[in-house]
Order: sequence, then C-alpha cells, then structure tokens
Amino acid sequence: MPDLDLTTDHKALDDDLAARRYFKKFAAITRLLIPVSDEMEKDRAFSDLDGAVLEDYINAIARSFKALSLKYLVSGRLDGIGQKHLTIDLLESGFPIFQEIVTMANDAAQAERHLAGMAEPERLKDEMVRQIVGERVVPTKLQYALSQRLYFETLRTGGLFFAQMHPAAEFIADVSGGRRGYLIHWGVYDSQLNVPIIYLMEVVDSGRKALPTDERRWPEVQAHLLAQSVGGLKLLTIARGFDADFVDLHPKRLRRLTLGPMYSQAFTLQTGAMREVLDGAKAAEGEDWALAWTTEELVSERVEVEKGWFSETEREVFRLDPFAPGGEESGVTRVTRSLILPERPYQVLAEKDPEGFRAMRKYVVGKDGRVLVAR
Repeated sequence: MPDLDLTTDHKALDDDLAARRYFKKFAAITRLLIPVSDEMEKDRAFSDLDGAVLEDYINAIARSFKALSLKYLVSGRLDGIGQKHLTIDLLESGFPIFQEIVTMANDAAQAERHLAGMAEPERLKDEMVRQIVGERVVPTKLQYALSQRLYFETLRTGGLFFAQMHPAAEFIADVSGGRRGYLIHWGVYDSQLNVPIIYLMEVVDSGRKALPTDERRWPEVQAHLLAQSVGGLKLLTIARGFDADFVDLHPKRLRRLTLGPMYSQAFTLQTGAMREVLDGAKAAEGEDWALAWTTEELVSERVEVEKGWFSETEREVFRLDPFAPGGEESGVTRVTRSLILPERPYQVLAEKDPEGFRAMRKYVVGKDGRVLVAR
C-alpha cells in the first residue's frame, strides 16, 4: 500500500506503477458496471431506456479514466513539469478529486491547440527507438510527450464524463390529453463527495411545444436542474422546486444514482466492517476492492389542483417513506443500496455478515468476469 498522509483525505499517486495499478483497477470496475445495470434491469429497477442512458454515462466515466491514465502514464519520472501526479480522495470516495475532472475539462476545451504544437505519435515512437538503441537510455521525456499526445487525442475524441453533464431529454410516450412523457437525465461530478452522480427524472409535459425543441423552456429547465444538482439537497427539495417553477412540467419520478465510494486495500482507508472484510479477504491484486452504488428514488403519489382566480395549477404530492433513515425528513420514497465486489471479498463479507450490509443488494464478480446477484 502506498505511503499515506493521515493529515489529509487526499493522496497523490506519486509512483507511475501505483498509478497504473489504480487505473487498471478502475478500468475493470467500469467494465463491470454495464452488466451490473443489466442485472438491475432484470430486477425491474431500470427500464430499457434507463439502461441505455446509464450505459452512455458509464462509458463516459470509463473514457475519463482512460484519458487520465494517459495523462499520468509516466507519473513521478519527470521533474520540472506541472501537475505530474494523480490526486485521489482516499477517505470518502476512492475516485480522483473534483479538481482533476475540472482540469481535464479545461484541457479538453483546448485540445486542438495543444495537438497542433505536438509531434505525431509515429515520429515520437521513432525517436524513442533511436534513443534506446543509439544512446542506450530510457527515453522518459519522449514517453511523456507521447502520453500527452495520446491524452489530448482522447480528449478531442470526446464522450467523457465532466464536472457537469448537461440535461438531455428522451421521449418516452404520448400521455392522455395530448401530453408527452420524457426522461430527463443529467450528471455531475460532486465536488464534496468526489464521485459521479447521475440523475433520472420522468416528467409529463403539458406545454404546447415539445420540451426539447422549446427554445424558451428547455434552456431554463437545463439551468435550473444543474443549479439544483448538489449532493446535499434532498430529492424532495429538487422535485418540489422544479414542480413550482415549471407549471406545465410535472415531475412524476426522480432518481439519484451515486456511483461510489470505491474501497480498496491498496488505495483507500477504510474503517469498521469494510476494513475487516478487505483485510480478511487477502485478495489478489486487482480483486481487493468493493464499489458502492446507491439509488435514491422519489415518486409522485397523486396530483392536487390549486385553483386561482383565472387558472388552475397542478401540484405533485410525493410519497415519502416514514421508515427510511431519518423518516419522512429523508425526502425520498425509497433508497436502494448495492455493493459490487469480487468473489473473495464477498465470501468474507458473507462469513462475517455485518448488520450494516445485510440489506444491501450484492453483485458478485466471478473470476470469469460474470456478475452474479447474491439474493
């Protein structure tokens, strides 16, 4: 395990081999998230449309990790350059810190300019061979130049997960009375939790013009939702605010999916039962991890009509779970907590059977890469 500074919850991976192990672990984890979401579809937690939307976000997260892995390919081997180490949140998330994602977005905006001033990959590779054969030295500076070239090429390709993933709307179906149903989805990389969060909101549109093509309402909806995408806000607060601000948009269901934290004996600090599980597993490299996936859900129970002098306004009344942690003050209808982990950590978890993990749905990754649901 790398040396840890216990005075901070952030850790710079200042060794290129440690950084490569970290990115290899996350590449494996992100590949598994799609089959996990497929299993959730089978349990009817998600629809086919939900699954397709989630797959796009998961692929975007994977591409962001791929880009960062190229950026830090030769971490710690060069002096005198700027940000040369990946910084992760080792206590609360296991993911890169928020600033890493912001910096990557800034780099993406200027990728073309950077690439215009860089040598082509083939030329860099030729120079590396000549330096290895002719000078008998490791071409570290050329390796760094190539890694940055590949990093900016990945950014130019696009399709990454940034600090803000602006809302998009997918048509679901026509609703009675000439109304239309949409799934509005968006994402953020939470600056406090340092994890990706995805929002899914089903709305009924009673406006005259279809929402995604409405040049007046749609920009307002996008700005409103992004402003409310703060992890500390209750779903009830977000839904009620949306319901109040848009009289012809009716939120029927709102979900918030939090991907993380990621726990790993090699890269994060755990306490309590999770620490005991990972310590007890003594799993092989690449299998010493667990990823939490939390889905909060708020559902409209009925509609009340507020009558004014000249109009009537529909207001959603949301169903709250009085038995949820915090009771109705939690602001959700239900919360589903899941844990994704390899076989060996799961075996230890099942043996110890800690109370706090009993209600969690477990998705167990077999040695062949298949995902099994532990009922």
